[in-house]
Amino acid sequence: MSVFSPLALPQALPFLPLAQGDIDYEVSRRDEPDLFDTALLEPDTKVILVKDGMVAVPRGQGAIADYANVHMRLAQLPGAYVAAELHTHPTALAIFLGSYGGKRDEHVVAVDVSRVKAAETVAASSEHMGADDAFGEQHEPEAKTSKSLLESAAERFDWVDLRGFAPHASAREAGQATTAISLGVWHARQRHCPTCGAPTEPALGGWAQRCASEADGKRLLFPRVEPAVITAIVDHEDRLLLQHNSAWRNTGLYSVSAGFVEAGENLEHACRREAKEEVGIDIGELKYLGSQPWPFPASLMMAFKGVANTTDVRVDGDETLQARWVTRDEYMNELVAGRMEAPGKATIARYMIEEWLGHDLP
Repeated sequence: MSVFSPLALPQALPFLPLAQGDIDYEVSRRDEPDLFDTALLEPDTKVILVKDGMVAVPRGQGAIADYANVHMRLAQLPGAYVAAELHTHPTALAIFLGSYGGKRDEHVVAVDVSRVKAAETVAASSEHMGADDAFGEQHEPEAKTSKSLLESAAERFDWVDLRGFAPHASAREAGQATTAISLGVWHARQRHCPTCGAPTEPALGGWAQRCASEADGKRLLFPRVEPAVITAIVDHEDRLLLQHNSAWRNTGLYSVSAGFVEAGENLEHACRREAKEEVGIDIGELKYLGSQPWPFPASLMMAFKGVANTTDVRVDGDETLQARWVTRDEYMNELVAGRMEAPGKATIARYMIEEWLGHDLP
């Protein structure tokens, strides 16, 4: 008698909130020396803002990020408004995201204002003083009191992270936000060449950095992605293994097995190793479900569904504190009773659980 395989029916995950972008990166334009001066002055160019790993949304929308059925959108600025400010704010990071084809191309540029300070604005220049002024009564330069557009961005808009924004946004804008935040976080975390320690500067439209050292060949540096696997483990009765990890502040949060891929390790081995380490389960057959970026700060989550060869759960007590098998009815009862909480709507884990469950989570 053949044994039912829980992997016989699952298909690739049809929707992942951080993996829906449809932009044309226009990679060939990234090394244009006047890329931003040109793109920002084109009439259909839009600018989005990021700051400290968050995106700008219109004022008032930040308060609805935790609501269930709401729509959020990115705050957008006309490119021409920002073009001049990039020259007066050297710490603003511009990133050329790409374009959407059509009758007229719509270019999208992200500007990270995390390091923009009001002090960057030049108050008054001595080049406008006459020669006689040096011998007369000394006056302090007249300070510029009004903030520029980039300087006032923190007060003009609300700021939300991807977990709050992506579930409520269009696929297009979720993709823009994911890319902009990923690159902004990388530039913030790496300000020196990892090889020689020299300072770096943005290159290739914000998609790379260039080492400042002539002796080191002014090498190009690219973002490093940290691969991670996440596995929905089911047994031959099609029960799902859910676990609660020590790193989670929410004591009711239960999710599926996950962990980083070790150096020199393939994805399948990582799935099996993490399951064995965390919950003592041996995994046999595996099926790939999909992937999405997870820029917290630089992960790429690759999802699998795996069949357990053993069912005796033994948590490590360090990383994983609790784990248990659940049927679909048991899981829904736990959610309704408040004894378990599902992963957030931006996580790939939620969609993996929904795939097993057969319907959307409430």
